[in-house]
Amino acid sequence: MPLKKTLRNITLLCNAACALLAVSVHAEESSPWQTDLELGYVSTSGNTETTTVKTRADVTHTAGVWKNTTHFDSLNTSEEEGRSAEKYFVSNKLDYKWSDSSYWFAYGSFDDDRFSGFEWQATAAAGYGRTFLLDRENMNLDIEAGPGYRTSKLDEALNGDDENEVILRGYGKYQWNVSQNAVFEQELSMESGADNTISKSITSLKTTIVGALALKLAYTVKYTDEVPSGKKHADTETSVTVVYSF
Repeated sequence: MPLKKTLRNITLLCNAACALLAVSVHAEESSPWQTDLELGYVSTSGNTETTTVKTRADVTHTAGVWKNTTHFDSLNTSEEEGRSAEKYFVSNKLDYKWSDSSYWFAYGSFDDDRFSGFEWQATAAAGYGRTFLLDRENMNLDIEAGPGYRTSKLDEALNGDDENEVILRGYGKYQWNVSQNAVFEQELSMESGADNTISKSITSLKTTIVGALALKLAYTVKYTDEVPSGKKHADTETSVTVVYSF
């Protein structure tokens, strides 16, 4: 009798554990939240002492036909003479999906690049987006465009006027699941106005290390047609980061 009772209790515990595990897995699969956190750190010493810290976060929430994506990106580089790079970028995009392949979007961003000649640049836009390659299991392509408005605040140390202009914003994102453990992404954006055009390209490859951890290689190019005196048109950034997804 004691043995039968013990076996019965073990069976009940196993069934309960399996039920909890199934509920947990189902909740994880159906979670409306998707978050990617990235961190990269490089430090050199000797003839040259530099420290570079790269952070990035992407948070997506999906509820029915609505999807909200919040993005944050920063880069800080310090050298012996002082800080040589300091960038902060945050954006938010709200999508309303009205068919399998079409959606409306509202977008806003704030860019603070301390070494660009601008104190900050802010953009707001809205428009239409469409998803292509729906018949491909391992590929996805989103293209969207719409009118907007951009404000560029010039650095107080420079001579010139602030820019406020109506723009046309175009954006495209291609994603290719190369394998179960590797994802290639290409993002292109352009904000074009009568006074200035800003283009940005982000090419990345993410490979799984173990579980929710991955290694990501990325190359970013930002090109500004009209820049303050003494500033370069193109900014490039090569980064290696560790990604934690949940």
